[in-house]
Amino acid sequence: MVAMSQTTTTEPVLTGVWADLVGQERTVASLRRAVDRERHAMSHAWLITGPPGSGRSNTARAFAAALQCERGGCGECNVCRTAASGAHPDVTLVRTEKLSIGIKEVRRLVMGAMMSPTTGSFQIIVIEDADRLTEGGANALLKSIEEPAPRTVWILCAPTPDDMVTTVRSRCRLATLRTPPTDAVAQLLVDRDGIDPVDADRAARAAQGHIGRARMFARDPEAWVRRREILTIPHQVRGLSQCLSHAKRLVDTAAADATAATEQLDERETAELSESLGMGTKGVRARSAAAALKDLAEEQKTRHKRFQRDALDQALTELTAYYRDVLSVQTGARAELVNIELLDQITEVAGRDGPDRTVRRIDAILACRTALEGNVTPLLAIEALLIQLVDP
Repeated sequence: MVAMSQTTTTEPVLTGVWADLVGQERTVASLRRAVDRERHAMSHAWLITGPPGSGRSNTARAFAAALQCERGGCGECNVCRTAASGAHPDVTLVRTEKLSIGIKEVRRLVMGAMMSPTTGSFQIIVIEDADRLTEGGANALLKSIEEPAPRTVWILCAPTPDDMVTTVRSRCRLATLRTPPTDAVAQLLVDRDGIDPVDADRAARAAQGHIGRARMFARDPEAWVRRREILTIPHQVRGLSQCLSHAKRLVDTAAADATAATEQLDERETAELSESLGMGTKGVRARSAAAALKDLAEEQKTRHKRFQRDALDQALTELTAYYRDVLSVQTGARAELVNIELLDQITEVAGRDGPDRTVRRIDAILACRTALEGNVTPLLAIEALLIQLVDP
């Protein structure tokens, strides 16, 4: 029997700056104890971890606001609003679109961390992508964490504790987030975004607990179109020719999405660097300026590749969920299907093979994801995968 999700939840209601952190009641309770200055609950360095979509950045911002707010994070005062947005003079939010956070940037943050707060209770630095710290950046941060200023708080975010170097991780108090339950995400879409409950439930299931993706599915019809194209592969694609054509379509779409996400950023970075180098100004060393622009272009190219691979990884995540649904039907598991609206199609696919073949397909998808993290050409990796998926 296949279980369907419901949009009701019995979880305690979070309010104030914590309101959007659905499904994170236990972690929020721990952070609130720190805000209330309970004995041994507060630390000068925190590491917030959790899977994609769990709300790491939102949790860090909410915590920063609550630490500065006289009412512990009411969500209504000017302190809460400015702290959460990064406009508060004693809250620094660091979020990079670059591939790494280097030693120079960290040293600037460390200098700021040494300053006494101007209006708030703490000088707070939030690094939303702490897993991108270079070795030099992590070492520069380590010294500040080991010898902290009296009223400074560091809040670092990373997918898992293992994504941080051991020396930094061991000096932070850990706050772990979980993947939010589907019903809680659906209820958030209904309450905050005014989404129809049926659409909210469908979007939350498709996003598999990722709040940002759930909101995208609920608001963007094109996102559903792209997703449905991916999910036609197990049911409709047959033969080598179709495998190759669908693989090219997936890779080209991912490349286009990456271009759309990075094009304006690339142009802005190039213009800002050119201006800082004084391009066109008499006396500027053309060779050094050209080298700096070349380095930036290489970094932008690498970022574009990462965005493309991220888009492909999301497509592979959709396929993994589909085959997991197939496996649930094959084994009669009482599990909630991600793609319940495709039950007839999933049942048909489930009847073609046994669970062992489905498990091998899932393993092939996971192996492809691993390959894409390396230097394998995306098109070759996706072609090889689709051939394995449709091979009888």
